[in-house]
Amino acid sequence: MRILVAEGDAALGTFLEREFTAAHYAVDLAADADRAKSMAQDRYYDAAILDLNLSAQDGLDVLRCVRAKRPQLPLLILATRTRPMDRVQVLDLGADDLVFKPFSFSELSARVRALLRRGSHHADALLRIDDLELSCVEHSVKRAGRKIELTPKEFALLEYLMRNNGQRVTRTQIIRDVWNLSFDTMTNVVDVYINYLRKKVDAESDRKLIHTIRGIGYQLQARNPSGGNGA
Repeated sequence: MRILVAEGDAALGTFLEREFTAAHYAVDLAADADRAKSMAQDRYYDAAILDLNLSAQDGLDVLRCVRAKRPQLPLLILATRTRPMDRVQVLDLGADDLVFKPFSFSELSARVRALLRRGSHHADALLRIDDLELSCVEHSVKRAGRKIELTPKEFALLEYLMRNNGQRVTRTQIIRDVWNLSFDTMTNVVDVYINYLRKKVDAESDRKLIHTIRGIGYQLQARNPSGGNGA
């Protein structure tokens, strides 16, 4: 799952990006209000975490803007103020939850998971293709009931392929959408990670799901796609 973290404190923002990435989320980090509003408008997210004191702008204005652009986006607010009115204000303006600083990451992560479970994107939280099952909320993968352990990047790549089930995706698309880079500077890293996934997802099954499309890229599909080599 992809989340937006909008945090004005650089050290805290880097910490949240690292911890959520380790928890198998794809994370986009925004350090100022304009960037947060632009990213929330232009990109798809399963949830967003917004610092109420983001940069010099009133976080409430950022909240209003993001909620107007993305009415169904699960939104969690981080705040340092402790007046009861703050909680009332942010909830009235469309926030789904509020956490006061300082906080423990375990609590914040649990609250994000709760938002995802009850949010409008819950129907997309469990992906199934053939006997392969991926839970975006629990960050778990099973094939024919067998649990598969994946690294955060392997999980993100498999989720991307499953969300594009039956579609051919190029290496450039994967680099852009999974590694968050605008151009390929990583040589054969996509091929390496595809091989990692094949060993964990396909190796013990007669039905191969991950296919190479010659000259294009890859495709995840229950049956061998036409034009591919099935490797």
